[in-house]
Amino acid sequence: MLNIALFGPPGAGKGTQSALLIEKYKLTYISTGDLLRNEIAEGSELGKIASDIIDRGQLVSDEMIVELIEKRIMLSSANNGILFDGFPRTLVQAYILEGLLLKMNTSLACMLSLEVPREELVARLLERGKSSGRSDDTAEVIEFRLEEYENKTKPVIEFYKFRNKYIPIDGVGLIPEVFKRLTESVDRTLQNVWFNLVLTGAPGSGKGTQGRLLAKKYNLYYISTGSLLRKEVKANTEIGQQVKAVMDRGDLVSDEIVIQLIEREINLHNGVRGFVFKGFPRTVVQAYILDGLLRRLDSSVSFCVELNASTLESVKRLSNRAKTSNARAYDLNTDLIIHRLEEYNEKTGAVGNFYDRQNKFASLDASGDEQTVFQRLCDKVEKAMRILR
Repeated sequence: MLNIALFGPPGAGKGTQSALLIEKYKLTYISTGDLLRNEIAEGSELGKIASDIIDRGQLVSDEMIVELIEKRIMLSSANNGILFDGFPRTLVQAYILEGLLLKMNTSLACMLSLEVPREELVARLLERGKSSGRSDDTAEVIEFRLEEYENKTKPVIEFYKFRNKYIPIDGVGLIPEVFKRLTESVDRTLQNVWFNLVLTGAPGSGKGTQGRLLAKKYNLYYISTGSLLRKEVKANTEIGQQVKAVMDRGDLVSDEIVIQLIEREINLHNGVRGFVFKGFPRTVVQAYILDGLLRRLDSSVSFCVELNASTLESVKRLSNRAKTSNARAYDLNTDLIIHRLEEYNEKTGAVGNFYDRQNKFASLDASGDEQTVFQRLCDKVEKAMRILR
């Protein structure tokens, strides 16, 4: 998801530019000002309280804002992301936004700050006051609002600067000129957003082959838990000694061990554009674990593709691999192959449902030759990338 906070003092042009941004990037628009005005227009109890506060040029309470934003989020699909206009306005609200997005398993991509000189702001607001009829567009209230902005809202900039998400934008000029500056910054930000792909499917569906091809084509880093574990076994490390018998039986290695290896690998290669995870997560619990690991790096799973091959096709592929130098211990016995397929159906199949509920899932026919399957896979991945970026 592309989540943006559009920041700037009253009169900076946030409303105008927001309309253009949500159209270009297909975002859900959340304006605290609009939400409050809607409540006032409806004459709700919350609207009556807010009206009195706004008429004095003051900020309404965080509790009221959070209530309105959560209500708006619940009513929207927000598949592509959200543009926040007028929120956060205080340091406390910045932390609140972090929490709200965390509940949605996402985060803020950037905070775009429209920079406009004070005299220009006053002139714009006074001009708007001639036609808008808004009670907060008078000279006295304008000065108060700008002072309020300086005292309470500016510290939010430091919050996002520290997180390398603050992007100042020159807000002076024609509307198309300012919009161009904004979109250039958004597009640069999107290029830095990790694309993390989970590749799942039954043993023999081709995850390893396709995962390596995808990583190479899209400049991602390929992480295979099986490969990591086999390295530990080959090196006869403490972990390798613990898991050898488990792997030989075709069973799943404990989450504690897998987490250590995955976290180590992510930390060693966190300068890449994203990851292809093969063999992890294998359970819904591991899906939550992966979310936690990526969250620490301000990222998340972008998409999950399940490779579907028939049981007969899987058995055939694994039996053929058993005759090569790439054979696994569990490829050499038909009973073990069947055990692994049953293990997948019992535990790993639910992973697809987990990501499907987040609109991050696609199922793919994995029958056919390597290049045919790869082309199908690229089509799915590129569609997901377009939505994300």
